[in-house]
Amino acid sequence: MSKILFVMTGVDYWTLADGTKHPTGYWAEEVVAPYKAFKEAGHTIVVATPGGVVPTVDRGSLAPEVNGGTDGATAVGKVLEDATELRQPIRLEDVDLTEYDAVYYPGGHGPMEDLAVNADSGALLDAVLASGKPLGIVCHAPAALLATAAEGTSPFAGYRVTGFTNAEETQAGLADKAKWLLQDRLVDLGVDFRAGEAWAPHIEVDRNLYTGQNPASSAPLAAELIKALS
Repeated sequence: MSKILFVMTGVDYWTLADGTKHPTGYWAEEVVAPYKAFKEAGHTIVVATPGGVVPTVDRGSLAPEVNGGTDGATAVGKVLEDATELRQPIRLEDVDLTEYDAVYYPGGHGPMEDLAVNADSGALLDAVLASGKPLGIVCHAPAALLATAAEGTSPFAGYRVTGFTNAEETQAGLADKAKWLLQDRLVDLGVDFRAGEAWAPHIEVDRNLYTGQNPASSAPLAAELIKALS
């Protein structure tokens, strides 16, 4: 079966426009839904973070109201507790792409802080795109694409992409506090940004790039990646 690399944020905060640090990390559903799908399909998962730090879950993503109730929240927490890969990440700096069949970036606001400016992640994204291997990125994780423009034009320019929208950030109550909004920066990067209905599942597939708009898009995105690997 295939070996899939999860590239995850290594921070537990997002710096807002006023300089305060908003507690965050990765969003649980965006890890749990693909993790379960890939495991059930027989694939192996390896987690990488900047510096190899153990990733932090956004506590808000464990709440019953965002997991379909108490039972859903308990189930999500159990998957994270049992996922030993999350406690044994490798260093993003040491990743050898030849060892993996696909790469997946889950979101949460964390990537807005670190992966958006991480050169190692930017170089990896460039390499995955050029390799033709499936590359999945969901919600706020497309912020990592911003690090691919260090030399000027991003290789992702012109690709059809979705991600967490301005409307969703506004409805989440953080748009007016942010230094910048993901949709705006992706448009500036030169990608063909496609926004679906707020909070509804929406994915875009353009060549070997698979992007999802929000947490609800993580399961259908994983299903598309599994099809690509089969």
